[in-house]
Order: sequence, then C-alpha cells, then structure tokens
Amino acid sequence: MDKIAIIEDDPGIRTVIRLALKGAGFPDVCEAGNGTDGLALVQREKPALVILDLMLPGMDGLAVCSAIRRTPSVSGTPIVMLTARAAEEDVVRGLELGADDYITKPFSNAILVARVKAALRRASPLKGPILTLGPLVLDETARTASIDGAALTLTRSEFDLLEILSAHPGRVYTRQQIIARIQREEKDVTDRTVDTLMVGLRRKLGEWTGHVETIRGIGYRITP
Repeated sequence: MDKIAIIEDDPGIRTVIRLALKGAGFPDVCEAGNGTDGLALVQREKPALVILDLMLPGMDGLAVCSAIRRTPSVSGTPIVMLTARAAEEDVVRGLELGADDYITKPFSNAILVARVKAALRRASPLKGPILTLGPLVLDETARTASIDGAALTLTRSEFDLLEILSAHPGRVYTRQQIIARIQREEKDVTDRTVDTLMVGLRRKLGEWTGHVETIRGIGYRITP
C-alpha cells in the first residue's frame, strides 16, 4: 500500500486530508506540522507521494520541495502542493522547483483524492519507448506520432513538446520548464516560441487537441 506524507501546519486540515485518503483506500499516512520535520519525515519514511503545504512555519513549502528534489533517495517522489496563495508567481515557483501538481485552498476532498491518484499513476515507470494515450501513440525511439493509426507530420520541436506533455499526463508544465527541455544551442526559445509551437501542434492534433489544456498564466498539460 502506498504511504503518503502530509506536511501541513494546520492540524484540522491534516485530519481532513488523512480521513479523505483513508476513505479512498490510502490508510498508510505519516504527518508533520512544519517544514523541517516534514523534510526529515520524507527522507526517513520515503513515501510514495507528498502533500505539501506552501506556507509552513520556519522552512516553507518551497524550500522543502527544493530540498526533496536535491535528496537522491527521494528526489523522484511526486509532490502535490497545497496553496492558499492566489498569486500565479507562487504556483509557478513551486512547479519550477519540482512540484508535480497543485491544489488551491479551500479544496474538495474529491479533487484532492483525484489529484493524488493521478500523481501516483504518473509516477509509475514507463513501459518501454512507446507512449500510448488512447488513440495517440508516440514512438520515442523512431520519433513518430500517430492518432488512430494516422501519422502526424510534426516538426522536431513539436514532437518534443508533445512528448514532454504526454510522458506525464495531467502534470502541469510551465513555459520555462518546456523551454529548458526543448532549448537547443543553435536556437533561442522564448515563451512566445512555446505558444507558437502549441498553436501548430493543436492544429495537427485535430479533434484530439481538446486534451491539451492551457493553464492560464502558467503553462500547459495533457489530460487523459
């Protein structure tokens, strides 16, 4: 059974999360009420997923997220960030530091559980170089893509963009994260470049483009 770590300073919210997870079939939960204890908890328990509050006393959630990503034994652990902050820059900063997803307080238990399950699915190892999302199939070795067996004619950068998003469906990628993945020595990639690539990719995806979601002010993700 997957163990889930909750790092949240409000004991009432921790209780709500713990009960929601237990009701969804995740009874194995460990908890911490501040960032320092939370980081030690993650390093010791090595949970399958971390639910991390952004605003923590002492060591805040951003610092904890960054520290987890720098710790080899737990660096790949999915992190779902909880934030009461409405500012886009706080969410973007968390995603850029390595958070896999975020939930804004107040949240519904159903959404929390759905995000946790999605993050755990994305963390499962990929089976070989073929990515399949319904009718969409990407061959990472041959660098080909098709929908319902019909080949897509993609540029190198369009394929890279589709591959990044498809490898972790449901995960939000900021424009800066996408730029870092597709940047090449001979070409400068900017936010505008990413948006232009997305326009071309959406056109080529046809009806399937509805699965590509724009997260306003942040970036993009593919929904299964």
